[in-house]
Amino acid sequence: MTPHDSSTHAPAGNSPSPAELPAALCEVAAFGQRAACGRAPAGYRDPYGRTVDYLRISITDRCNERCLYCMPEGYRGWAQRPDHLTAAEILRLVRVAAGLGFRKFRLTGGEPLVRADVVVIARGMAAIPGVEAIGLSTNGTRLAALAGPLRAAGVRTVNVSLDALDPALYRRITGGEVGPVLAGIRAAVAAGFERVKLNTVLLRGLNEGEWWPLVRFAAELGLPLRFIELMPVSRADVLTDAHFLSVTEAMAALGARERLVPVPDPRLGHGPAKYYRLERTGALVGFIGAITNRHFCETCNRVRLTADGKLRPCLGNHGEVDLRAALRRHTREADLAELLRTALAAKPAGHLFRENYTPCRPMVAVGG
Repeated sequence: MTPHDSSTHAPAGNSPSPAELPAALCEVAAFGQRAACGRAPAGYRDPYGRTVDYLRISITDRCNERCLYCMPEGYRGWAQRPDHLTAAEILRLVRVAAGLGFRKFRLTGGEPLVRADVVVIARGMAAIPGVEAIGLSTNGTRLAALAGPLRAAGVRTVNVSLDALDPALYRRITGGEVGPVLAGIRAAVAAGFERVKLNTVLLRGLNEGEWWPLVRFAAELGLPLRFIELMPVSRADVLTDAHFLSVTEAMAALGARERLVPVPDPRLGHGPAKYYRLERTGALVGFIGAITNRHFCETCNRVRLTADGKLRPCLGNHGEVDLRAALRRHTREADLAELLRTALAAKPAGHLFRENYTPCRPMVAVGG
């Protein structure tokens, strides 16, 4: 169940006035943190002075893998397809966001490449004034066939999830096959994307033995590899000692083999990774510590749009703003912009992952 149900909105054809919007959104902005309802200050600045100019757009909650940390076992809570935003609705929201100063956009899922019109969406986004960067996050299983068309459509960067190279272990973690993923990564390199990055979730008792093979694989292709701490985005109980492994431990393990040389300004994207160069192999490795880094949220520049049209100011909070209902009431773009500004005003200071956070719906339904 989402925290904000479309039944709370006015019936079709009755668009709320701008004066009514903040009050309606206050109902869903109870993040457990300070939520400043009202007009967001200075365009796209949030209440904590952070510049928010990055929108991650989930275009589907469907996925052709079942990663342990993303989708609970037996999950069947897919959104109905009519509830997914259409390509036209997505592009309309991108146009409004770009008008507010959003410059960076990323297509996510679920698995975005299972959506048949992903190339059409990317091409439409690239044509919108103000859109400076379009990225894609994917499991890579369908990337081999789509890398060329996506690059031609205007996608500039690709992030590929790769938690293991060993086929049996990869299958255990994701339920899928690693061969198509490796082919997809190589196809992305050949397609000439400005940047291809690999993402590995740290899983205690599962993929520690894969770190060094992954480092060598990334180094051979000249790609950055990022190690990411496990977050409670599918169930609350993933952050137990049996599952969780910190980036500090990963850094220590890699540093015991080769010296990690800090790279202070690698300009490798719009996220929170801290990068290092391994002295002998030359591998570039990044570390994302959402749980152990107490300053993780201080420079957060992003919000998320779910496949069913909810704007989520913070991944680690329950608050969501229903944009789909406004879109399907044919709300004016000025009022859609007001909704976005109000969502930015409700962006909390930080996530709740360290406070026994229980997701109301899993990562696959929220978007990466």
